[in-house]
Amino acid sequence: MIFADVKSKAQAIHILAISGSLREVSSNTALLQAAIALSPANIEMKLYRRLGDLPHFNPDLEPMEPPAVIDLRRQLRWSDGLIISCPEYAHGVPGVLKNALDWLVSGEEFVGKPIALFNASPRAIHAQASLTEIVTTMAGRIVPEASITVSLLGKKLDAGEIVADSEVSSEVKNAIVAFAIAIEQFRAEAVEL
Repeated sequence: MIFADVKSKAQAIHILAISGSLREVSSNTALLQAAIALSPANIEMKLYRRLGDLPHFNPDLEPMEPPAVIDLRRQLRWSDGLIISCPEYAHGVPGVLKNALDWLVSGEEFVGKPIALFNASPRAIHAQASLTEIVTTMAGRIVPEASITVSLLGKKLDAGEIVADSEVSSEVKNAIVAFAIAIEQFRAEAVEL
């Protein structure tokens, strides 16, 4: 029933998915790839693949931003919402993800953007808390009903195996649908203003 409601919307929903991991085989990246495969037809979701290409954040470079930063901003402007899935390193957010977010602090692309936080490990509570603080400080709109923790720790599932797991795929689908509904509600609020 919820899927019918989301599919009935005429306007496509664009979602940018960012994994905070640079690992070749990452549970967080696999979770986002599964989310892309499980998305309803009216949702176009893209995985951001240039996290490792971003230079170290340096405010002195902002007037002449490097091409990788310009591309990140362009992709964020394209999106109606952002899903972030990241591991926890030393009780915190991975430096590469924090670096990407630092590049976005001074722009308008992130302000008011609906955000869903995915988590591939129930033990990554410190990173999730830190990410919540960062995103909130940057004026992102976290959608709690679309933010999930999926226990993939030690399972080494790829995206296809996540899709095939009925329990996990159901949780991911429900989160995507909840995110799409929230994005539509935010759009309606913006039109009313």
